Amino acid sequence: MEILGTTLRVCVDDLESAIVFYERVTGSQAHRFDRGGVSVAAVGAFLLMSGPEAELDVLRKVAATVAVDDIDEAHATLTAAGAHIVAGPVATPAGRNLIALHPDGSVYEYVDRKPAR
Repeated sequence: MEILGTTLRVCVDDLESAIVFYERVTGSQAHRFDRGGVSVAAVGAFLLMSGPEAELDVLRKVAATVAVDDIDEAHATLTAAGAHIVAGPVATPAGRNLIALHPDGSVYEYVDRKPAR
């Protein structure tokens, strides 16, 4: 499994003002989408999320998003290493992803940024 990079997850109250700040800081333009009741903006290495507090509480449990070259390979590697796959792999607007619980209790999202097969 090749790790290509990470995205930091940031829950915000005001998505519009957060987008302005992060676009200026990163020099990148926001890519927006909705996932369930949560509005999301990917800006550079940041994933800004805003929505109902109950949904944000769940999202806060995921420490970071890890980009990988292939989600199926990540699934196999993580499982073999002792991680518990909590959800996925599933298709999302950002690519196929899964949520893994590592043996140390950390929770990460892995995404391959490829369309679903």
